[in-house]
Amino acid sequence: MIKNLLYCLLFIFVAQELSAQQDIMMTNFMFDKLRVNPATTGVEEGFTSTMMYRNQWDKIAGAPNTAIFNAEMNLSKFAVGGAGVSFYHDAIGPIRQNRLMLNYSYPFQIGEAGIVHAGIGLGMLNFGIEPDFIAPTTNNDASLPKASTGTNLDANFGVYYKSFKGYYVGLSNTHLNKPTIHSSNYTSERHYFFNVGHKIVNLLGPKKDVEFQLFVMSDLIKNVGDFNVKYSHANLFYVGLTARTTNTYCILAGLYPLKNVTLGYSFDVNANSILSSKNGTHELVIRYRYIAPIPPSEKSKHPRWL
Repeated sequence: MIKNLLYCLLFIFVAQELSAQQDIMMTNFMFDKLRVNPATTGVEEGFTSTMMYRNQWDKIAGAPNTAIFNAEMNLSKFAVGGAGVSFYHDAIGPIRQNRLMLNYSYPFQIGEAGIVHAGIGLGMLNFGIEPDFIAPTTNNDASLPKASTGTNLDANFGVYYKSFKGYYVGLSNTHLNKPTIHSSNYTSERHYFFNVGHKIVNLLGPKKDVEFQLFVMSDLIKNVGDFNVKYSHANLFYVGLTARTTNTYCILAGLYPLKNVTLGYSFDVNANSILSSKNGTHELVIRYRYIAPIPPSEKSKHPRWL
């Protein structure tokens, strides 16, 4: 009964054209830049793949669940720029959303200050509704949405500046073309993302780094921002704290169990929520980064080349 009531309340809002803020706000945004800003593609050296899972409002039926996969590669050893792919699956009650993007970024060096990257992402957005509720009156009620699905093109654009002194600034726009799924009467509104940060290496001692980050998402109607402080200790572990403008507070922690491997976890609690701490939000991160070793130089023993 409670589950059906929640679905009915949800449909009051989705029965008209869907245009509320739909993009995901991840607590571990520092590992998810590729999804929201194609200019960050391949900024770091080597190949990087990231898997993330978010379970929002744990143990609440129909609560949001999100899975993300990002993979990117710096192409400097073969070409110019970076290339990557980003996929996410998002489920909220009977609503399902899938998004697949192919990204490319191109670097422009600014003297000895840093590098500006410009990136574009092109792909597809799939949206569907699969109602499984019992209608309060009749299943023929025209005001209630019926099962539907559809796919349309999607596009992102972004810029990202990374200085040689540890500063970085990113600005991006997702859903440039405002893709519409007519079968579900759904439109994905444009979203704007801003990210700025500074990593201070060896601030608290050798290999003891501190990083400060601000991440903001907006659809020009509602704004949500995260401020994060993260401490990394000697390539062994990291811990962090995040404060969100929705009066949400988050704890982050992670390990580097193997070379090039990161395991991360975060837990969110909303201070104003009527839910207990048992219904907080969990996120898991698995990240792998591979940097090809520099091939050893061969030395000739010919007497002319000594």
